[in-house]
Amino acid sequence: MLGILLPVGFLVVLNTVSLYRQALAAVNTAYDRTLLASAKSIGEQLDVKGYDEQSELRVTVPYAALEAFEADNQSRLFYRVSSLSGELVSGFAQLPFWRGRIPAKPPYAALVDFYDDVFDADAVRVAVLLQPVASPQGRAMAVIQVAETLELRTTLARKILFDTLWRQALLLAVIALVVVLVVQRATRPVRRLSAELQARPEGELTAIAAPDAPRELLPLVEATNQVMGRLQHLLDNQKRFVRDAAHQLRTPLAVLKVQVQSALRGDLEAQDALAEINQTVDRATLLANQMLALAKVEQLRQQPELQAVELAKVVRQVALDLSPLIADKDIAFDIETVPAHIRSHQWMLGELARNLLHNAIKHTPTGSALAVRIVADVRYAALTISDSGPGISAELAARLYQPFSAGNVQQGSGLGLAICREIVQALRGSIVLENRLVQGRVTGLDATVRLPLAAACASGSK
Repeated sequence: MLGILLPVGFLVVLNTVSLYRQALAAVNTAYDRTLLASAKSIGEQLDVKGYDEQSELRVTVPYAALEAFEADNQSRLFYRVSSLSGELVSGFAQLPFWRGRIPAKPPYAALVDFYDDVFDADAVRVAVLLQPVASPQGRAMAVIQVAETLELRTTLARKILFDTLWRQALLLAVIALVVVLVVQRATRPVRRLSAELQARPEGELTAIAAPDAPRELLPLVEATNQVMGRLQHLLDNQKRFVRDAAHQLRTPLAVLKVQVQSALRGDLEAQDALAEINQTVDRATLLANQMLALAKVEQLRQQPELQAVELAKVVRQVALDLSPLIADKDIAFDIETVPAHIRSHQWMLGELARNLLHNAIKHTPTGSALAVRIVADVRYAALTISDSGPGISAELAARLYQPFSAGNVQQGSGLGLAICREIVQALRGSIVLENRLVQGRVTGLDATVRLPLAAACASGSK
């Protein structure tokens, strides 16, 4: 309301000053005509004897002759009749003689000038009329001055001003009332929405339903729903991580405790007990690392800017890190790559390649073949890891990407492929695991990941 009323009030002040000046000018124009009529009335009373410089002006003007031009008792009229040289003929000698000039284009069809002056400590408006006077006895030019005090003019101008001011004040009041009513009506859905949000229980992040919200607020509501959706996603991941950690880590820790107690009782030889404890610790460590990796994927997903990473370089480095496992099983390993830059975090690509390759090594029989291929087209790069394992069954394929759905619980935690799927989805790609068939017989498993190239992502964002 202040944003509307302050500019309007400023304009009202400017308009008021301008209006007062215009009203005063209009009043002066109206009453100047009266002064001119008074001067002409006095000019009709003039007589002259002699010519030009030797002329003698005579006039008899009873004050009652001016009463007809007085509008009321507020203003007073004074006059002075002089020769061109300033010699007083009749009237008030204290009224200063006119020393001005007749305008080139006077406002009336007469030799008249109007000006403001001071007479007897009062502001006055003066009309000067140069009146030619002729008679059978002579000819001369008279200077007739008629002055009027300004009380009536200022009173009338102020009356016009005050009449306008209270109308403008009423207009401001109407504007303020309309603003209050319109804003209250327009913001009613916002206040209702605010009350609904404040009444929500803690942790509720469902989308805001505001069908009656003003059009201007719909983008804000939509953006808020998107933010709440992201917060709900983060909260769900946090809850899932805490739930999975509490559930999955409890088992190996319980097994570890039983094994330690058994070793303390001497149920097993120390070497055997330590071997079992070591195996349990390895499984718990793998589980914890993979759960942390799954949480880290979600953390990296929230990063706004990803860098272009060379996929082939990352895959070759992962293969080099896992080369002891490959050599231990005497696997015939083959790798073919082409340059392919993916907009990603290097850790994500490394974790993706590590999980897929580690699974392939684990399921590849000793002395068999394992191949890694990277091909690229205009928009996508495809990473394919082909092992020589037994493949996957239809029952396992249905739940393969679910967390903790390992094919062999003794060899893994069931989080590897879940991590791969989360990474691929974060990078807007796809992952497919298919059995490789030769003459109807499964000869291995092909894990294929398709990821958009960095150049394609950049052009798509433009």
